[in-house]
Amino acid sequence: MRKGVISGILVLFSLIFANPLVALAAETTKMVTGFGFFGAIVLGASLGVGLGALGCGIGMGHATRGACEGIARNPEIAGRLTVTMILGLAFIEALTIYALVVALILLYANPILPKFLSALGLGG
Repeated sequence: MRKGVISGILVLFSLIFANPLVALAAETTKMVTGFGFFGAIVLGASLGVGLGALGCGIGMGHATRGACEGIARNPEIAGRLTVTMILGLAFIEALTIYALVVALILLYANPILPKFLSALGLGG
């Protein structure tokens, strides 16, 4: 069962990333703009931050569980294990912050944003 799921995911990624239409696409000089384009950026940014936070949250849970089990088995190493766990959690949290920074760059380094805000009545 698990092998079939992994092979299905690999086939899906190979169809997406090895698509010859994308590789052989002609260059265009026209810039893609519009509210649909901005909506796709918002959707991509929100999915990126959400999946980044989900993965890091799962990793933090596993790290904390492992540290608690290690302390329960050998209480003498609680100090060293806690320091190592906190350092690892800080590195994991940095990955979430990187996902947030990429999402903010996608949202605010965008030529359509001033038009979008003015259409909403929020910008000048």
